[in-house]
Amino acid sequence: MSKEDNIEVQGTVIEKFPSGLFSVQLDHDKDHVILAHLAGKLRRHRIRVLPGDRVTVEMSPYDLTKGRITYRHK
Repeated sequence: MSKEDNIEVQGTVIEKFPSGLFSVQLDHDKDHVILAHLAGKLRRHRIRVLPGDRVTVEMSPYDLTKGRITYRHK
């Protein structure tokens, strides 16, 4: 495994926390909910992510409970 081996999954944002974290429910497993933060490009371009949005999440194969939101679908 190298550092670039990430798992990309799709999900729906359930909740937004004040600290910049989001609770995301994954599509392939409805009872799997992870904590995710925004990727740098989303922050830099000020892309808003709200509850109910469909997103792409990148997760490390070592910790499947945390992730990084890399794309917000229209």
